[in-house]
Parts: sequence; C-alpha cells; structure tokens
Amino acid sequence: MRVEELIKRITKIEYGDKMLNKGINGLKKGEFVLIYDDDKRESETDMVIGAEFVTGSQVATMRQDGGGLICTCIHPNFCDKIGLPFMNDIMEVAKDKFPILGKLTPNDIPYDERSSFSLWVNNRKTFTGITDNDRALTISSVAKLCKEGRFDQFGTEFRSPGHVSLLRGADGLLKRRKGHTELSLSLAEIVGIAPVTVVCEMMDGERKESRSIESAENYAKEHDLAFLDGNKIIDEYLKLF
Repeated sequence: MRVEELIKRITKIEYGDKMLNKGINGLKKGEFVLIYDDDKRESETDMVIGAEFVTGSQVATMRQDGGGLICTCIHPNFCDKIGLPFMNDIMEVAKDKFPILGKLTPNDIPYDERSSFSLWVNNRKTFTGITDNDRALTISSVAKLCKEGRFDQFGTEFRSPGHVSLLRGADGLLKRRKGHTELSLSLAEIVGIAPVTVVCEMMDGERKESRSIESAENYAKEHDLAFLDGNKIIDEYLKLF
C-alpha cells in the first residue's frame, strides 16, 4: 500500500473510532495503551508501549501496575535480519545433546499452537540487568538497533542470558497469530513507529489471577489511557495490510 493511501486509511480510523484514535495517538507519543486480546484466548489485558520510548519510569510502572512479565516484541522481519530464533527451535536443535529439552516441548499450550519466546538478553552496558534503568536500557537499545538497521551488531551490543525476554512476532503477524505480540506489533505498524514493542500482562494481586477486563478498563480511565479490543486491531490491520 502506498504511503498516501495508508495516511488516508489512518485518517478514516481516527474519525471512525475514538478509542482506536486515542490508542494510535497515545502509542505514537510514547504513552501506554492497554490491549485486551479475546475471551477465547488468554482473556488478558496487556500494557503496551513502543520500545523506543521506554525509560526506567515506564519499566517501574509496568512492574508495579502490571505485574506480569515485561517482554520486548520484535517484528519477524527484524528477527530474520538479526538471526533471532524461536526458543522452540533452539530446543529442537539441542535436544539430542540435552534430552530433557525434547521432553519440555510446549506442545500443550491451551490457548495457542506455538510460543513467541526467543532469547533473554541484557545490554552489555548494564550491571545486573534487572533494575528498572538496566531493563529500560536493554529494551530501548533493541529498538534503536532495529530502527538504525545495525542488525549485525546485535551480538556486540547484547549478551545472553539476560533479564529482558525477547518475543518473536509470527510471520505475517495477525494473519498468522493473534497474540499480544502480534497485536502490539501490528498496532505499531498502523501507527508508523518502529515495530518493536513492550508488553506486560496486568495481574491482580488480590485475586491471584489476571486483572479482570472491568478492572483494566477502570485503570485505563483513571490514567487517561486507551483501552483497545484486540479484535478491532485485527480488523483494521487486515484492512490495511
């Protein structure tokens, strides 16, 4: 699709759906957007932000208000250029030497056919790698490397194992898989920012479960954030791409 057509399409989205418009503008400005996937999938709301905007303050917010795993999602095209595999593929290759890996194959995920997990990394300039500032440096550095096309420098800039989980988006994104990884990366493509995002599940400390959709919506209202239905993102993405 030509840039002019894409701009026209996004303009239609802005005038047609106020909440999606709020999410588009929020993500573009480096704000959090909350995305609920689907009742028939994880039934979870994730805090989502563009990786290029992440600072220690945002990591602290995800840790305190989200409480789930803070992961960095990377567009499959970037992953191919870096050479980032799925963890499943690493386990498959290594299982002959380490048989336990074959027994741990995640072939029974109740809501999906494949995990998005890839490697865990730290930026080489971090100390322990786990502090809010250390994780922010690792996350934002991944986005910067991808934006600048310095894919051959990934091993120079990062070490593994580390404290930031990298998730590889499925080829074709929402055409292939409809998880938060693909939802966030697809929204980034719609917005026009680098398709490297950060997601963190919203947990409920009292219920010891994921945060209810009502509670997550209330959080969005309290903090003036967009709360997006994943199915709307899927519909708009498939129209655009």
